[in-house]
Amino acid sequence: MKALLVNPLLPLSFWNFKSVLKIINKRVVYVPLGLITAAAVMPGNWEIKLVDLNAEKLTDEMIKWANLIFISAMIVQKESVRKIIDRAHQLGKQVVVGGPLFHHGVDKEFIDVDYHILNEAEITLPRFIKDFESGKPQKIYRSDKKFDIKKTPVPRWDLLNMKNYASMSLQFSRGCPFNCEFCDIPFLHGQQYRTKTPSQMIREFSALYANGWQGRVFIADDNFIGNSSQVKNLLRKIAAWQKSRSYPFVLNAQASINLAKDEELMRLMIESGFKGVFIGIETPDSNTLRKCSKYQNSNVNLLEAIRTIQSNGLEVSGGFIVGFDSDPEDIFERQIQFIQESGIVTAMIGILYALPGSRLHERLKKEGRLIETICVGSNTDAVLTFVPKMGISTLYEGYMSVVNYIYSPQNYYERILNFIKYYKPVNQHPLKLAIFVAFLRSIIYLGIFNKGKIKLYYWKALLQAVLFKHKYFCEILEHAIFAYHFQKQIELISTEINHKS
Repeated sequence: MKALLVNPLLPLSFWNFKSVLKIINKRVVYVPLGLITAAAVMPGNWEIKLVDLNAEKLTDEMIKWANLIFISAMIVQKESVRKIIDRAHQLGKQVVVGGPLFHHGVDKEFIDVDYHILNEAEITLPRFIKDFESGKPQKIYRSDKKFDIKKTPVPRWDLLNMKNYASMSLQFSRGCPFNCEFCDIPFLHGQQYRTKTPSQMIREFSALYANGWQGRVFIADDNFIGNSSQVKNLLRKIAAWQKSRSYPFVLNAQASINLAKDEELMRLMIESGFKGVFIGIETPDSNTLRKCSKYQNSNVNLLEAIRTIQSNGLEVSGGFIVGFDSDPEDIFERQIQFIQESGIVTAMIGILYALPGSRLHERLKKEGRLIETICVGSNTDAVLTFVPKMGISTLYEGYMSVVNYIYSPQNYYERILNFIKYYKPVNQHPLKLAIFVAFLRSIIYLGIFNKGKIKLYYWKALLQAVLFKHKYFCEILEHAIFAYHFQKQIELISTEINHKS
């Protein structure tokens, strides 16, 4: 059996950094972890190839080679998925699909797909393979059960061309103990926090290392610190593994704000090679946090918590949302003030999005406030999925006032300086050739050929780093490069909103 695994194209978005990948000499930020995990579930005697459309083209020859075309996709990849399916069918190939795009119910739009492998692939994919090989496959495979991920195999890193990627991904857990109204994780992965074993994770680290990777690794958990005692046991193992190999990996993860209350956990993350965490801040308004069930954020001083994490050596990037029913009139000004004061340089600001499968989606549906629109699965693309209480024009104008302010070159630069005022790095990651190359390429793209204010503040940031803040050179360089990407994103969002208006 010949299986072709295809990762659909990701549109330009806040997190894919397409605008600056050429500067760091990469094609894609993150690997298709779901696909290479599914590949590890497939029979050992199958021939398997993987094509990531974000790094290479899908040719007719590749499609003709395969007996089955497997696609795993998120909602944002929907447009690309449609094109892949149509091409495969035109060439007489059967298509197998899975991933969040189809779990959310939009599989009805893909009724022509041959086979749907829904929910967790470790459960449903083997069932499909068994039936397919016996000549009796069903069209749809579902399961309400949650898989014991202690039995998940090591991802097939050998299927990737690692030179194309800026970061690898691993997964330690699935599920999140919280139940925020706007989040679809309880629907997808449940609230039960399921983990792999520390020894299992070390095997994955070792396999990744054996395949030649050194650099960034993202722990792709819903909430990495969902169970602090289990995470601490893991981190002790990782720290020893990293130390014995001179720290080949620079780690990042998603975590909740309660990380700030656990000094031991932060210390262990630093000892394990963690550089930063993404935290869903959402809003500085405590009443709104309670209304949307983000209780873990509502009972803490968010600004102090962020500075605590920064001062312990972890950089904080954050997610912010506007458009809640309970947003006060001054929410846009408060978001700006909070983001600037916190020193969260990479701040993802989005409009509240009613994801299918979330409690918010169900509530707005009952209230008759959902807007039928193309579901893009991203809250940073100015797509409105419901009628906001504050009014559409007020929301759009307020949203643009926030993003235009915090990503203007001057305010962005000031936020970098505010960040390093509180950031106290414990581990200094060595300057490697890749960083030096990125530095030289950034000078060409941003310091010489770029036009406008970005060039001015790029040089201003580098001069600060070289003359006064050399301890933070890598952090300042990274954020100076990302400034170009964010400017491109704001231009796209502004064009989209003006078109809607």
